[in-house]
Amino acid sequence: MATAAVPGGPASHWVESFEKAREEGSGSGTWRRRSVISFGSKNRTIGVAAKNQQIIHPNNTVSNFKRFHGRAFSDPFIQKEKENLSYDLVPMKNGGVGIKVMYMDEEHLFSVEQITAMLLTKLKETAENNLKKPVTDCVISVLGTAFDPFLGGKNFDEKLVEHFCAEFKAKYKLDAKSKIRALLRLYQECEKLKKLMSSNSTDLPLNIECFMYDTDVSGKMNRSQFEELCADLLQKIEAPLYSLLEQTQLKREDVSAVEIVGGTTRIPAVKEKIAKFFGKDISTTLNADEAVARGCALQCAILSPAFKVREFSVTDAVPFPISLVWNHDSEDTEGVHEVFSKNHAAPFSKVLTFLRRGPFELEAFYSDPQAVPYPEAKIGRFIVQNVSAQKDGEKSRVKVKVRVNTHGIFTISTASMVEKVPAEENEASSVEADMECPNQRSPENPDTDKNIQQDNSEAGTQPQVQTDGQQTSQSPPSPELTSEENKIPDADKANEKKVDQPPEAKKPKIKVVNVELPIEANLVWQLGKDLLNMYIETEGKMIMQDKLEKERNDAKNAVEEYVYEFRDKLCGPYEKFICEQDHQNFLRLLTETEDWLYEEGEDQAKQAYVDKLEELMKIGTPVKVRFQEAKERPKMFEELGQRLQHYAKIAADFRNKDEKYNHIDESEMKKVEKSVNEVMEWMNNVMNAQAKKSLDQDPVVRAQEIKAKIKELNNACEPVVTQPKPKIESPKLERTPNGPNLDKKEEDLEGKNNFGAEPPHQNGECYPNEKSSVNMDLD
Repeated sequence: MATAAVPGGPASHWVESFEKAREEGSGSGTWRRRSVISFGSKNRTIGVAAKNQQIIHPNNTVSNFKRFHGRAFSDPFIQKEKENLSYDLVPMKNGGVGIKVMYMDEEHLFSVEQITAMLLTKLKETAENNLKKPVTDCVISVLGTAFDPFLGGKNFDEKLVEHFCAEFKAKYKLDAKSKIRALLRLYQECEKLKKLMSSNSTDLPLNIECFMYDTDVSGKMNRSQFEELCADLLQKIEAPLYSLLEQTQLKREDVSAVEIVGGTTRIPAVKEKIAKFFGKDISTTLNADEAVARGCALQCAILSPAFKVREFSVTDAVPFPISLVWNHDSEDTEGVHEVFSKNHAAPFSKVLTFLRRGPFELEAFYSDPQAVPYPEAKIGRFIVQNVSAQKDGEKSRVKVKVRVNTHGIFTISTASMVEKVPAEENEASSVEADMECPNQRSPENPDTDKNIQQDNSEAGTQPQVQTDGQQTSQSPPSPELTSEENKIPDADKANEKKVDQPPEAKKPKIKVVNVELPIEANLVWQLGKDLLNMYIETEGKMIMQDKLEKERNDAKNAVEEYVYEFRDKLCGPYEKFICEQDHQNFLRLLTETEDWLYEEGEDQAKQAYVDKLEELMKIGTPVKVRFQEAKERPKMFEELGQRLQHYAKIAADFRNKDEKYNHIDESEMKKVEKSVNEVMEWMNNVMNAQAKKSLDQDPVVRAQEIKAKIKELNNACEPVVTQPKPKIESPKLERTPNGPNLDKKEEDLEGKNNFGAEPPHQNGECYPNEKSSVNMDLD
């Protein structure tokens, strides 16, 4: 399983493909973390904007859309941001933010979620192409514990843009905001100026040629002026740092080292503010762009079974406290309970118990709306359905499991109703055992979720909710929010009182079962199933269209490359391999094809380009083959000649009675001589015929044929000349009746050398001559 990681906000093991993405984003090798999606008449172009890249279609190029997630179109933030955008923002039917562009020569409206999905699809494709395997999962980086969503590099850029817009309006009478292309160019130049001021404190120029109406503009700025311009932004830096220490419950002296990442942290004034706050030097050793991507890649390696990493744990936290509110059964008042406090560990689950006679609704919301960087504090509504009273009219116990999953998403995962039903006769004994030990868990059904808590409280008393191993006082809950565990001791006391009393009439056996209940979830800004399926279908069609357009462009580029390549080589290495008449005709055809590409062939179907390429290759391929054959053929002839000399020498040595080959049969060696003579004759004939041909004519023999001849010669001769000599066995000494028995002496000598060694034993062997015997009594 492969995984992918993407730095920054809502985006997707990607350190390997990081360099690939950087190369695609800019020919100069620099990479700017600004994702853009440009819509054209036939396809989409998705990638990262290069540092000095000019945006050709600003109205159809979407960027800086990350902060639009989770906001309504009527949000004041959206209304303010839309003034500085090159594309149009429009309201969606659900009140969300939509982006209007021209695509396939038609006007299309895309939601922010669709635009983000397009970017993720592109990043997934980039990672898969680089990793050479499918990507199935991803890790997305999000903002940390303490942050200011309106304090970043873009905000510093805007300060410079506003300054120079006012300066150009007063100096040149030009309103940069009236021309979106001019405004985008100003943003690019201001960003470059900001980076230059980080390393230079002197006055730096800002020059833009043909800014508006063929007018060149210029200005200047130094670091001190820039810091004065951004004084309000610099004052905001300490607030997140104070919040960070408060949430982590650390003091400044507890921090041993500070590492800062991100492009804006390279501004000297920002570095100075952070260093002064912590009272120590700060480190900038990590690559500002790659740091987040590497962290995501590490998290991917931890989650993936394909990688083994050093053991360490990272505990995620719930950044904002989450509460539940509900209506009392048959009452107008509401009950409120904070289920997850701020910075609560995640993933985590809790179980709440309600007493109800019918379906009820729970509403989840952020307890501290002011701390949430979005105007909407509601999370969603959850309706627990199919709840009914017990048969005796009593309220039913409903267990609700609330959870923050590994992605930080809150949900009510399950709900179940405790129902009492009469037990069958054959189940009576087991039910009685269960009723006697109600507080014992069945070992066969242990609680598999170690991160599940019971929130318990007695009716009408001050509750104590166990959270993170601590007892924290909560507001008085509804009498319906009850405890199962706290009622267990009461049952035990009742059993103790009955010990000395006479036996009562036998009560009917009752079995307790948990009935799963359906939950209807209505999350804020959640896409409906029908809408989501429509978005998926639309994205699939656009992916297919992008693929077809890529194939068409590849076919067109292939024709263009062939024209340029062959025209250069016809006046170079290929010139000798085509006759003068064909040379002139081919050059004319190449020129005509080039003109066609930039005129009527500018926007043709894929097949038109394929046909053009085939037409050119009919003439060009033979020329290319002659050139390659003229280069490879002499090498093959030389190799064949060396093999012929080798086998001819062996045959001569055999005739001269060389002892190295006297073991070879004469008839076999004659076959070698015959093969050598035949191949030599063939080589002489084709070489003579080839010598009569000019370079602009097709060759008589090709390098591949010579290579096949070498293989044929080796197959015929090599098995014969490499025959091994037969081994000569040395004569053995025979035993004579009266002569010395040398073998016997060797055995005696061997026996003396092995004196004291234990003879080998095998199961079932007997040694009758052994001195030590075993006495056995037989009955």
